[in-house]
Amino acid sequence: MQTIRKHPILILLIVNLAIGLITFRSYGLSWDEPLFYDYADALRYAYSPKEWFSGNFNLENAYGSSGTDHANRGPAYIIIARPIVSLAESAGLDNASAWHLVNFLTFQLGVYLFYRFASKWMNQTSALAASTFFAWQPLLWGHAFINPKDIPFLVFFIGSMCFGFEMVDELAQRKMLKPPSSAASPPPRANYSNRLLASTLLAAFFLGIATSIRVLGPLAAILTGLYALNQWKKIKPGELIKHFAIYGVFTLLVAFIAWPYLWTNPLQKFFEVFGFMSDNPTQLTVLFNSAQYRADELPRRYLPLLLGYTLTEPIWLLFALGLIVGFWKSDNQKRITLTLIVLWFFIPAAYVILRQPPMYDGFRHFLFILPPVFIFSGFVFESFVGQAFSLIPSRAMEFGGLQTRPTNARDWGKIALVIFILAFGVIPSFQLHPYQYAYYNTFAGNVSGAFRKYETEYWLTCYREAVVRLNEEAPAGTQLFVRREPYIAAYYASPNITIRDFRTEEKDMQPGDFYLVNTRSNEDLKFLRDQPAIIKVSRQGANFCLIKQVP
Repeated sequence: MQTIRKHPILILLIVNLAIGLITFRSYGLSWDEPLFYDYADALRYAYSPKEWFSGNFNLENAYGSSGTDHANRGPAYIIIARPIVSLAESAGLDNASAWHLVNFLTFQLGVYLFYRFASKWMNQTSALAASTFFAWQPLLWGHAFINPKDIPFLVFFIGSMCFGFEMVDELAQRKMLKPPSSAASPPPRANYSNRLLASTLLAAFFLGIATSIRVLGPLAAILTGLYALNQWKKIKPGELIKHFAIYGVFTLLVAFIAWPYLWTNPLQKFFEVFGFMSDNPTQLTVLFNSAQYRADELPRRYLPLLLGYTLTEPIWLLFALGLIVGFWKSDNQKRITLTLIVLWFFIPAAYVILRQPPMYDGFRHFLFILPPVFIFSGFVFESFVGQAFSLIPSRAMEFGGLQTRPTNARDWGKIALVIFILAFGVIPSFQLHPYQYAYYNTFAGNVSGAFRKYETEYWLTCYREAVVRLNEEAPAGTQLFVRREPYIAAYYASPNITIRDFRTEEKDMQPGDFYLVNTRSNEDLKFLRDQPAIIKVSRQGANFCLIKQVP
């Protein structure tokens, strides 16, 4: 119990893990997952000494069956996660469930890192409140299981910021150390040297992994460098240069080792990927405000509108108040630091709005910009409800026979306000399970109001529920024609069902066959539109997947 008192984030992590372990098998494979996991399996070839010295080593073999799509995508996360997934599979989990569990555990690492970073600017209980508010966003909770690309980048970017700033703080603290007064005194400089080196290598590791996952990773290094400049008077120039050199070299080494695509020509291929990712070419269409747009022709309001509609209702009010509170209560140096945290959000957001790169699947590629919004929300918790919220861990520990702290009606009112704020995310998460990532708030009319106007369940995870239900009643010889990405349906289909690709085999459809279609971009309105569905996967009045029988 004393450990929980010292580290209250454990309360949140334990609750999250309990829920995750109960529910992770409910999540279906997403559109992007199967081929990406095949890439993870193929990558073992690149790290096999046996293959290196075989005389016919060919790096193309490390990219899997989707090399043209994934070769230039940094695979650092799936390289790290693959052995853990194998361990989970050896314990009896199927491949999809094993990955979903590991993805979720990775997100919990991100929640801890968020808390650790937020604790630099506010007390622990307010950081816990902000972390809970962050972790229980339906959008993030849903992606935490099914997204092996954007959630890991979010996690490692948070880690890059957290450990990068800690590295700078260690540098600043080192200058203030005094030599020991006697031979019997402990050697503080030696202890801090070890801590400083550890924090430098840790910051570089997270930054290297983040850079391998997404080329926007170096933004964390820029913000860390600016933070160091803000601490300039507290840092010896020689130490700054030395440790930033270590930081930079080790970052490049980690990114290079974890990204086989760079091995043949690192600089050229990195800038090639940077240009490719900046343009993000795609032929996908996006449903936005009831109209179909090409991904590269979306209006500037796309990101601002989705930020307003897909996060819970209190967030932007709390963010605005947090900006006022955070800057009002700070000295000039802290204001500069808080400005850097704000830039973490505003630089990428401004890039999207002004540059208008192709966007699709909501704003999943930019989930990493959200932590600053919740950090500033934490200042509101600290100012208005933090003292009362700090009583919750104490109340929880009363059951362990520890001390009791009296709470008056006003304190309980503040605690109720925190619970009320969190409920905006918790209630729809239960209602939408396991499609929390399709969440829209009441400003959009909830998911039912967003249906047919915006993309909801755009990653086809509903195939699992639809096919599992069909398995229960399908006779032998059943043919299921799947409008797109039939490999997802095939993963869940029983031996009684033959999966066919609608796009290439439509001519073979016969009366009595079944047709599976999702509602992304209103695709269900393009074929058998008026045919009633025999299986319908829906939440909150919005249809996600339909199975129809050919008349």
